[in-house]
Amino acid sequence: MPSTTEIARYRANLRGEIDGAALYRAMADLEQQPQRAEIYRRLAAVEESHAAFWQSHLAQAGAPSRELRPGWRTKVLIQIAKRFGPDLVLPTLRTLEQLDRDHYDSQPESEGTAMPAQERSHARVLSRMSGAVRTAWNGAAYASLEGRHGAGGGNALRAAVLGANDGLVSNLSLVMGVAGAAFSQHTVLVTGLAGLIAGACSMAMGEWLSVQSSRELYQKQIATEADELAQVPDEEQEELVLIYQSKGMDRATAEQTAERMMANKDAALDTLAREELGVNPQDLGGSAWAAAVSSLVVFAVGAVFPVVPFLFLHGGSAVIASLAFSAAALFAIGALTSLFTGRSALLTGLRQVAIGLAAAAITYGLGRLLGVSLS
Repeated sequence: MPSTTEIARYRANLRGEIDGAALYRAMADLEQQPQRAEIYRRLAAVEESHAAFWQSHLAQAGAPSRELRPGWRTKVLIQIAKRFGPDLVLPTLRTLEQLDRDHYDSQPESEGTAMPAQERSHARVLSRMSGAVRTAWNGAAYASLEGRHGAGGGNALRAAVLGANDGLVSNLSLVMGVAGAAFSQHTVLVTGLAGLIAGACSMAMGEWLSVQSSRELYQKQIATEADELAQVPDEEQEELVLIYQSKGMDRATAEQTAERMMANKDAALDTLAREELGVNPQDLGGSAWAAAVSSLVVFAVGAVFPVVPFLFLHGGSAVIASLAFSAAALFAIGALTSLFTGRSALLTGLRQVAIGLAAAAITYGLGRLLGVSLS
């Protein structure tokens, strides 16, 4: 008879499979490309078979599970996919599958089944799909912001959350520092608004420069590739052969495919740019202006929370309300961050609150010391 700990593990496994199946079904319904939608449906079917596996184990243990509904993380991701399209959610889904790829390797119940291999297969499939994702404002607009935070993988959703966190923590620290120095209500408010505007503009300018520089570099690389295609077509054709062989083609098929591709120079250049340079020549990494506007907005959204109470309250009440507003927003950001990590939303949220309030306490204390010194 399984122990209480083992039954809890069965339930946790079942919860994960129910969530995965629901999310894949939603992605399939929203996906406009039939081939990709079919992949999502197949992934959902596998997750559903895994769920049935754990339901049977619970039933055998005398602990049948009630009908489960998707958890809050899955519901949030589904709503985001409905609002912004499945491509925005795909990198997060890929990351979660990568985290769980060896989840069943050490579980005795799954030993001898196809489940461990299927989980690893899911991670590979989503990695390929994410690499071929169609870029629009969502992925490209946060390309450089992703790079700064190390989020990787074009996960624009995570970049947006981190951008809002930057605005919130930096402006909260600024406002608390000025409040600690005992400056007037008007000064604190003006400082907070100035910090919001200055920080948002700085982020926007940095994003624009970063993305525009990348675009210009890509343009130069593609121009060089086009020149090589015109000057040394045999060498470029051999590169295409190697590319196709790396994808699993035999030498003869790869040579035939490369020869057909070279008959259309534009198609050959497009393939070389994508495969050799890792660049989509259609968007060159996305719009620099879209990146700037997106970065400005997400920073400003976070930075506004510490400032709002000073519009309506005064003195200590305004400071306390600012801390409360900011703490609530920090907790929400931490909970959203757990979408990408799979960790406890409560613990992640509380950790975010602790870090943000610690930064505010430091600047408040420094402001207090400065205010006393100036007095």
